[in-house]
Amino acid sequence: MILLIEQKQPNILFIMSDDHAAHAISAYGSRINETPYIDRIAKEGIRFDNCFCTNSICAPSRASILTGKYNHENGVRTLWEPMDTRQQHVAKVLQGNGYQTAMIGKWHLGHGKNSDPTGFDYWNILPDQGDYNNPDMIEMGETKSYPGYVTDIITDLSLDWMNKRDNNKPFFLMCHHKAPHRPWKPDEKYKNLYEDIDIQEPETFHDDYQNRSLAAFEAVMRVDRDLQKRDVKMDPPNDLSPEALKSWYYQRYIKDYLRCVASIDDNVGRMLDYLDTEGITDNTIVIYTSDQGFFLGDHGWYDKRFMYEESLRMPFLVRYPKMVKANSSTSSFALNVDFAQTFLDYAEVEAPTDMQGTSLRPILEGKNPADWQQSMYYRYWEHMSDPHKVGAHFGVRTHTHKLIYYYGKSLNVPGSYDDPKEPEWELFDLEKDPSELNNVYHHPQYQETVKELKKELFLLKKKVCDFD
Repeated sequence: MILLIEQKQPNILFIMSDDHAAHAISAYGSRINETPYIDRIAKEGIRFDNCFCTNSICAPSRASILTGKYNHENGVRTLWEPMDTRQQHVAKVLQGNGYQTAMIGKWHLGHGKNSDPTGFDYWNILPDQGDYNNPDMIEMGETKSYPGYVTDIITDLSLDWMNKRDNNKPFFLMCHHKAPHRPWKPDEKYKNLYEDIDIQEPETFHDDYQNRSLAAFEAVMRVDRDLQKRDVKMDPPNDLSPEALKSWYYQRYIKDYLRCVASIDDNVGRMLDYLDTEGITDNTIVIYTSDQGFFLGDHGWYDKRFMYEESLRMPFLVRYPKMVKANSSTSSFALNVDFAQTFLDYAEVEAPTDMQGTSLRPILEGKNPADWQQSMYYRYWEHMSDPHKVGAHFGVRTHTHKLIYYYGKSLNVPGSYDDPKEPEWELFDLEKDPSELNNVYHHPQYQETVKELKKELFLLKKKVCDFD
């Protein structure tokens, strides 16, 4: 008789898209689309309602997810700083503890000496942003061309790798989609999706940036003014009023964005079906997330970078039938620097001492530790960089308030421009003003709150060793 030995360490399937905002997922109550397969992870697992990135831009967030460290510690503060992959990170640790590891899809942390993926038994990555159609990919250092649509291709390669895995060992697979990153090119089969309907405009679509920082007014990411022909794929009509033209730009933008999301959702379904077919659903942790949030016409914007909610919040859905209660949710804070230590905790592997996050395992399993984090630290470093011209800032968010400091300097950080600005503060009362339209920093009744939040901000800054 052959005895089958149960695999003790769980498989970890980490699916990450690029710029997929939580409010474009129906499990998060989206009013503009449906994502049934992504929703399946939420229905069979847990939805995190307060998962945040510590720097809302692609490469820095990816570096934090891998290393479990803030960007001033892992060296990727901006898009202009490739990751030094000689440093320790979660895939290396898992690989050294018996896991089969793979990285497939969008890497976006540099390429070449000291920036190619390390810690992965197999890797096949898009160069830089990659292409939506017939993309080139770099497989273990060799460039190859793949016919087809990029979201399908990344999934095909991921399924192929899982098919070839050693069934006697646990696996860690990072499946990273390019979509729905700008310029939002949908698959041919979805090119007419939403064609005959108007997508609802967000409540803050006509934000005029009054009573806010100069940084909000100066940002170059307005739907009506800053989207380009490559984004909307045609010239706008010349007979529309300014308000109608703004709506036209929004409809062109958001429909292509959601069409790209539809392909991601389909392919998430393919991955979940594979786990079912293989009989490994119960012993596989499945995560769906994005590298940060995104403005979907909110405040009249597209893109990210700001510490405002739509940009700061990440979707984070986790299914693990053995440990995580189905159809549950949590308002407890989670950060992208927490992911690595969470994976290691479930793998029963000790985390490196330089990781700065906290394992989310207690929250995933329905516990509420008394000392759980009640505030988070954020920093965006690319001062006034092209093309979006967002001022560098750092800040603190609690469950009820957010304090942001635009410090107005480049500090010679790569990718930042030497364009000094007067420093500014913003304070938002998230209970009274969840849309963040009213800066109450100078209001007399909030001065005690300002004092408390500044104290918390600089305590967090010190805690994460951001000493500049």
